[in-house]
This record gives sequence, structure tokens and C-alpha cells, in this order.
Amino acid sequence: MSDIRILWVDDEIDVLKPHILFLEKRGYTVATATNADDALDMLEGGGFHLTFLDENMPGLSGLDALGHIKKLAPNMPVVMVTKSEEEDIMDRAVGAKIADYLIKPVNPNQILLSIKKNLHEKELVSAGTTSAYQSDFAAISAKVDQAQTADDWANVYRQLSEWRLSLMDIDAPDMLEMHSMQQQSANAAFAKFIRRNYEGWFRGEGQKPLQSPNLLRERVFPLLDAGERVLLIVVDNMRYDQWRIIREMLAPFYRVESEDLYYAILPTVTQYARNAIFAGLMPLEIEQLESDLWVGEGDEGAMNGFEHELLQRNIQRCGRSYKTTYYKGANLEGNPLLAGDYSQMLRDDLTVVVYNFVDMLSHARSDMRMVKQLAVDVHGYLSLTQSWFKHSDLFVLLQRLVDQPIKVVITTDHGSIQVKRPTRVIGDRATTPNLRYKMGKNLNYQERDVYDTTRPASLHLPQLNVSSRYIFATGDYFFAYPNNYNQFVNMYRDSFQHGGVSLEEMIVPVVTMKGMR
Repeated sequence: MSDIRILWVDDEIDVLKPHILFLEKRGYTVATATNADDALDMLEGGGFHLTFLDENMPGLSGLDALGHIKKLAPNMPVVMVTKSEEEDIMDRAVGAKIADYLIKPVNPNQILLSIKKNLHEKELVSAGTTSAYQSDFAAISAKVDQAQTADDWANVYRQLSEWRLSLMDIDAPDMLEMHSMQQQSANAAFAKFIRRNYEGWFRGEGQKPLQSPNLLRERVFPLLDAGERVLLIVVDNMRYDQWRIIREMLAPFYRVESEDLYYAILPTVTQYARNAIFAGLMPLEIEQLESDLWVGEGDEGAMNGFEHELLQRNIQRCGRSYKTTYYKGANLEGNPLLAGDYSQMLRDDLTVVVYNFVDMLSHARSDMRMVKQLAVDVHGYLSLTQSWFKHSDLFVLLQRLVDQPIKVVITTDHGSIQVKRPTRVIGDRATTPNLRYKMGKNLNYQERDVYDTTRPASLHLPQLNVSSRYIFATGDYFFAYPNNYNQFVNMYRDSFQHGGVSLEEMIVPVVTMKGMR
């Protein structure tokens, strides 16, 4: 700490000699001044890392000197030390962006704590977080090895996500690499779990988790039945860690009443997973029971063009009679939510907003060089999410609705994963183009890299013909054809994709909030 220089400005500096000696014994270099003018002269030379500034001094007061100090050293922390407890002085000091405010008499440990908080917090937090993750690494690995149920895996993923966010905060590349390896290992074990259990869930075997078709019946309809008005926001392609970033920004405005994780169905894409949410049915049953509202693989038309109609029929099928409004927000041409009449939107029992920006961000990362540079890794992708939401019309909407007597349910249809490893696949022209799942006949692929089924009906999935099968990429694999293999791999490696089997794609949030009026 010998390179850290502190300036202490006080007209009674002699009284503070014991404090100065205390700091010097701990390796700090402390220079002193008895008035603000001398202090400003000393600061002009630079080289100080922190200033303790007495507020009440003859001549130029501490508060008056503060403005000059900020011009000379705008990034240097200034700690105000004063005998006064007047609120006006505190307000002025805080308004001038002081780093800390101490009331005399101060003891040496108070001074030391203020220094550590302002000069060493990042390295102390970094060391503490790194140590804590290193200690928790073995415990998480054990949980991965021992996970037997859907809830076990949800808890593993929640814990891994929390650690990723913590490690990102301290900018620890070595620890993030260690975490990425643990996440990859967890996804490999999760794929084995899905191979063993996913089909059985539809036969009533094992502990079946909450899945897409039951989401509204279990998380939204009960609120409506209790007389609540509900705003349901479906943010397309939102991972759990993206939600946690959004939650932090919403914390001053909303109280989270419940935060759960549910399982998106396979394939983890909008056509299947989101239609299943609104219909309350698996895709095969939608095709059979609501054939006029299902757009299958290879059919003409938007694959999610009938969401409101599917929702209304779901409500009717469940014997309810809610009044609903459906709204699809976010496009590249403007901010449609900002133009909305919010009171009009919320007159009905259930208002649904489907918001596509996160999904567009994911796809744009593959198509736009600039976005690809900004989101070179998961850290960058999450940072883009934070920047987007902070300035989004969705955030503005939620702030404007905070005083409304409504419950807000935020969820998604699936998440996404950064793909890194290509796996070769061969299929005919009718094979679906998605990078994380394929449906077709005569598919040739690496079995170790996929979860496959030759009986789509067992997963309640439709098929184009009797010999069609589905394959889902596991972990961070993505499908690549042998033709133009290298060009294709270079284009899509490290992009964020969805459709397959991973913790990030399948285990996603559903949250109920209430405005803090």
C-alpha cells in the first residue's frame, strides 16, 4: 500500500496525529494541510488517491473547496469529515458527490474502513468472491453429479447463474473461464438427464416439472380467478441470468412476489414453445385440435400469427371467460409500447404483451458484425441486455404502470446458449434449417452430440411424414452441413442460438410482481 497517497485537510491537524500514525503504520503515505488553499495547491501537483476534508475551516470552507477539488481531481474520492450533523450540509455534500461522510470525533478504524471502501473495495470484493466460488466449486460439482430430478437441475442452474453474475461483476477472466468449464460439464450431465427422463414426463413418470403448456393454468389463471387484473409480459428468448439483470433494474419499482423456474418444451423455439404456452397444449395436440391455428414446418405463413386466438380458445377450454387484450411489441422500426394508451390496455382482465427485442438481439448477433463485436461472449451478451432494457420502451411501460392495481407476470418461451462446437449433420432438402434442432427423414448425425427421437409423437410433436425424426443439439453444439462447412462454422460459432437441450434454453423464469405504490 506504500504507493497510496492520502491528503488530510483539517485546521486542527495536530489533534489527528495518532490517526495519521495509525495509517502510516499500515503503509499509507499521508500528507496534511491546515487550510483549503494549501490543499488546492498540493492537489494541483496530482498524485493523491483520496482526500479527507474538514468542512468547518477558517477561510475557504470544506464545502466551498469541494467544487475546486472536483475540478482538479474529478475521479479522486473525497471524504467529508465534520462536527456538524445538519441535514442541509449533508445534502450539499452528497449533492457534490462526496465518497463518504464522517461525523467527528472519528476513530482510526472508521478512517481505515472509509479508505478500504473507497480505494480497495473492488480488490477485496474480487478476492472474497473468487475465494467463495473456489470453495463452492466442489459443492456445485457434487450437486451436478447427484442431480436426480427436474427441481435438482433447476437449483443447479440457478446457482450457476448467480455465480456467473457475481464473477462478471468483479471482472475475473480466470474465474469466468473456470465457471464456463463447469457450466459445460453441467450441460453434458443435464443432457443425459433429459435423455433419460423427458419422454417419460409425458407418460406421467417421475417428477414432471412445470412446462410450457401448463404455465398459464398454474401461474396466470389463478391470479385472474382471485379477481386480479394481470399484465402478462412474454419476453421472447430470455435467459434466467438476463432476467436477474432486469430484476435489479426493476427493484425500485416492483416487489417480486414469486420467482420460479419452469421447463420450456422441445424444440426450444418460438413456433413450438410459445404456441404451447398460449394454447395450453403440446404442439401435436395444437395441430390435431386447433389445426386452423397451427402453422407447421414447411407451411406458408407466420408460425406465431395466432397466439391471441390460441389463448382465447385455451381460456374457453378451461371453462373461463376472461376478457383479454393481446399486444405484440418491439420491432426495428420504432417503439410501439410508448405510443400505447396504458389505461386502455389494462381495462380487460388479462393484457398480454409479447416482446421480441431480446430474440432479435440474439439473431442480430449472428448477422451484424457490430453486435457480434459487442457480444463476443456471455458477459457481453448480458451487458447488451442491461443496456437495452435500461433504455427500452418496455422499461418505460413498467415504470408508468407501477401505480396501477395490477399483477405483472414476466416470463419467456425459452432461453438461448452461446454455441461453440459444430457437429456434422446430413439431411434432405425438407430438413428444417435451425442450428439447434432438425426435423426430417434420413438424417445422419453424431449420436453422442444430440438427443434424438424416431417417434415424435412420444414427445407430442407433429411430423411431416411417418419417417420424420427430431434431433436436438446438446450442450454448446450446433449443426453444420458438410457443404461449405468451414464458412458456415466461422459464421455461427459463438453466436447465441436456441432450439436444443441446455440449461440455458430449457430452464427459464416465470415471475409475479406487484408495483410498490
